[in-house]
Amino acid sequence: MSIASVLKGHDKDLGGGFVVRRYLPSALKQAVGPFIFFDHFGPVDVPADANHDVRPHPHIGLATVTYLFEGAIDHRDSIGSVQRIEPGAINWMTAGRGIVHSERTPKDLVGVPHRTHGLQLWAALPAAHEEDEPNFVHTPAADIPVFSVDGARVKVLIGTAFGKTSPVATYSQTLYLDVTLQAGQELGLASLPEEAAIYPISGELEIDGVPLALHTMALLDTRSAQLVRAASAAQFMVIGGEPLDGHRFLFWNFVSSRKERVVQAGEDWTAQRFAAVPGETEWIPLPPKVGK
Repeated sequence: MSIASVLKGHDKDLGGGFVVRRYLPSALKQAVGPFIFFDHFGPVDVPADANHDVRPHPHIGLATVTYLFEGAIDHRDSIGSVQRIEPGAINWMTAGRGIVHSERTPKDLVGVPHRTHGLQLWAALPAAHEEDEPNFVHTPAADIPVFSVDGARVKVLIGTAFGKTSPVATYSQTLYLDVTLQAGQELGLASLPEEAAIYPISGELEIDGVPLALHTMALLDTRSAQLVRAASAAQFMVIGGEPLDGHRFLFWNFVSSRKERVVQAGEDWTAQRFAAVPGETEWIPLPPKVGK
């Protein structure tokens, strides 16, 4: 069977009633390719009086990958980036040796009922690049390859698939696809990276005849090809890549191949030794008990 195992995930409240479903890391699998963190938020109708802003907080040793289906987010960071994130775009923020960013509701949506829906993933950086200079790259939706394969609509968000390559630059082999199927359609997935997973966003999916429920992630046995069939109109993501070059230590928002490095990052944040986000005065304190 091409499904090696299934992750069920768990709910995580980020504050202000903003709840995400988290699948990685898990006790069963720390990462899929470079992706060491996978959060799905929404779809949710956001009331006018909601406050889902994420105040300034730090990262090291990873890249955040933000992708929206609905809504908008204003991104600001300590290297001076200011970017409105909208559906279909890929926003890749390399933390490297350290970056601080905030994610806030755009002013035109403050006090206005709206919908929000999206994914945020973290890609652990290869050990040789964990202390690189931080940077932020916005790739608009118009630059993302979108095409049809056997009737399926495929977006190559990151990496290469079906002969198409995303312009998003990465530090290791990485795959991230957004696929839409109509009821009864099938799509074959072959030549996937060594590690890969499928996550359904909506609809009813079968992988080689085995149903995959919503709010679960299928870890794939990539030694064989997979046939994905939609029992109803469906949307799903494919993630993967080459395995990480060793175990990673996670401590709050910090990732590193060295335990002492994430401990130091926590101390640096508490002492406010990270660079600040221009124009921001708030910040999220280090939690008393975090990571594992």
